[in-house]
Amino acid sequence: MQDLESTVKNFCSENNLRLNTDLGQHFLIDNEVLQSIVNAAQLESDDIVIEIGPGIGILTCELLKHARKVTAIEIDNRMIPLIKKFVDYSLQTTHYSLEIIQDNALNTPFPSKPYKVVANIPYHITSPLLRHAFLESKATPKTMTLLIQREVAEKICSKTDSGMLTILVHLFGSPRIITHVPPSSFLPPPKVQSSILHIDCFDEPKAEPKVIEEIFRLTKIAFGKKRKMISNSIGELDGGMELLEKAGIDPDRRPQTISIDEWKSLAQKSMK
Repeated sequence: MQDLESTVKNFCSENNLRLNTDLGQHFLIDNEVLQSIVNAAQLESDDIVIEIGPGIGILTCELLKHARKVTAIEIDNRMIPLIKKFVDYSLQTTHYSLEIIQDNALNTPFPSKPYKVVANIPYHITSPLLRHAFLESKATPKTMTLLIQREVAEKICSKTDSGMLTILVHLFGSPRIITHVPPSSFLPPPKVQSSILHIDCFDEPKAEPKVIEEIFRLTKIAFGKKRKMISNSIGELDGGMELLEKAGIDPDRRPQTISIDEWKSLAQKSMK
C-alpha cells in the first residue's frame, strides 16, 4: 500500500475535497507521528475511544485496530460519508465498531462509562474541549491523547509559568508531552509547531467541585491582571490580603507562579 501522504492526497483529489482551515482542518500525513499518538494512548481491546475532528478518518483507522469502539465526532458534514469510505478502503474490511456523529464536539455529551479521548483536534478548541471533558461531562476520561499546538502543550505542562488551562488540567490529571511535531507532518502545513500531549486523568480530581468552582473564581480575577502582583488582584478583594496571608502566599508574587496546591488552599480558606 502507498505511503500515508500519497494515500491522503490521492483520496482528497479523487473526492474533490478542499480542506477548510477555518475549521482547523490539517490532515496528518506522517505515519510515524500517527503511530506515536496511538502508542501514547495505550489502547486496550475493550477501550471505548472518543475522537474529535476525525476529518476523513486517518487516525480513526488506527484507533479501530486497537479499541473496542470508536465514536468519531465531526462538525463538517462533508466528511461524514468520506470517513466510512476512507476507513473501508484503508482497513479492507467492514467489520469494525465505528459510530460517526455529525455535531460540534463541545455540544456532544461524552459517555458516562469509562472512555479515552484520542484526537488530532482543531487547535482553537483546545481550551473549551478540556473544559467540556473535565467540567461539563458526567464522567471524565481515563486518558486524553491530543495533537495540539506546541506552545499550548508546553504551557499546560509548565511548573513555573502556569495559566488557567494549566490549572484546569493539573486538577484533573497528570500531563506530559510525548513528542513535538513539525508543520510538514500535516496537509496543509499549519503555521505553528505541534505536540502530542498525553494526560493520565485522576480517578478523582484534586479538589471537591465547590472548591474547584472557587479556584476558578479566584484565578479568573488573578489572571485578569496576570502581569501584576497578586496583591493587585486577589489582594484588592474584601479581606483579600488577609486571605493571602492565611494561605501563606507572598502578595508580591504573580499569579502564574502560584502552584495548584496553593490555589486549592486559597480557595478553601476563601470559603470559610
